[in-house]
Amino acid sequence: MRVEESVGEVLRAVRKERGLSQEALALEAGVERNYVSLIELGRSSPSIRVVFKLCKVLGVQPSALLARVEDQMRGGPKKRQGKR
Repeated sequence: MRVEESVGEVLRAVRKERGLSQEALALEAGVERNYVSLIELGRSSPSIRVVFKLCKVLGVQPSALLARVEDQMRGGPKKRQGKR
């Protein structure tokens, strides 16, 4: 699986765990809803700045989000605790 796809799947999973819509996440993070959709579909790679904005809204450390991405790419657990 490509890293962009893994980032998108993990972002979608965390967003849903938090009970947020794409629109709500985008609004709170100050990005376009379509951009969140493109990230979740693996069609766009967010900048580090955007990762930090999204993680702040989601209440998850960027390092924890990326650890979940790494786990998924290795075929590890699909779900992992968001905060450390």
